[in-house]
Amino acid sequence: MKKSLIALAVLAASGVAFAQSSVTLYGVADAGIGKIEAGGNDGSDKTEFISGSTMNNGTSRLGVRGVEDLGGGLKAGFQFETGLDLDNGAQANTAFWARQANVWLGGNWGTFKLGRQFTPSYLTTATYELTGTANYSVLGNTYNYAGIGLRANSAFAYVTPSFGGFTGALAYVTKTDLGLPKAAWDLGLMYKNGPIGVGLSANKVANSKTNYQLGGKYNLGNFALAASYTQASDQAQLRRRGFGVGASANFGAFTATLDLTRDTKNEWTGKKYTNGVAELKYALSKRTFVYGAFLRLDDTNNYGIGVRHNF
Repeated sequence: MKKSLIALAVLAASGVAFAQSSVTLYGVADAGIGKIEAGGNDGSDKTEFISGSTMNNGTSRLGVRGVEDLGGGLKAGFQFETGLDLDNGAQANTAFWARQANVWLGGNWGTFKLGRQFTPSYLTTATYELTGTANYSVLGNTYNYAGIGLRANSAFAYVTPSFGGFTGALAYVTKTDLGLPKAAWDLGLMYKNGPIGVGLSANKVANSKTNYQLGGKYNLGNFALAASYTQASDQAQLRRRGFGVGASANFGAFTATLDLTRDTKNEWTGKKYTNGVAELKYALSKRTFVYGAFLRLDDTNNYGIGVRHNF
């Protein structure tokens, strides 16, 4: 881990030595106190220090990204990102660069990215999800971002440029990389312009059924309304379907959000649930805010209070 951190520092310093590469060091620090019924940092259901948990707004991280202008409108870049546990300073994931590890080429024709990265279904959900895809997102936790999750390993992905607010993203992972009988694909179509955000995603991983999610958000000044419908499935072809509705209100530095999901079919647990998250945030600056959230998830009650700083 020390060697990796030294490499990070060298990469960051190279942004000074080679300005044309535009290398940037960035990160997030997020910690607080909370309770996760499914087992917290020490495997208990007790109130404890939380970092990188379901009830943190985000996971603390340190990342480095860079871009080089190749001329003729063509650019090349990379992104490496690791998770950190502020409870004890340990690496948050099994693999050091588990959050992002990719290289890309881009231009007026779009961006082609190779490596570990966000899935198109996640990017689509972010278009209309009310908490900013926080760790405690009820939509993300209930339906696992249309069944495919946040990130994909060994992915080949293409993202189009924006056409009047319309963007498309397509990712593919070979069956060899998955170690499964079939390959995986994921498609996201997004529209974000002014007060409107709409997204449709569809994906299939080997033996799963085709998963999909359709959602939208509309901003009404200080208020926003959102709704979605999802079908997610697993490798046993068990399905979970349902809809989500929510609203948020912004009053100066305060933002309050209530987001709900309701199953119409749930073969994952055999019981249909109504889940929900209530969140309150107060912005101390453009980069720092405090938050409190309560998440009701499949018969568990979870809460967290914390502070997040972006740098």
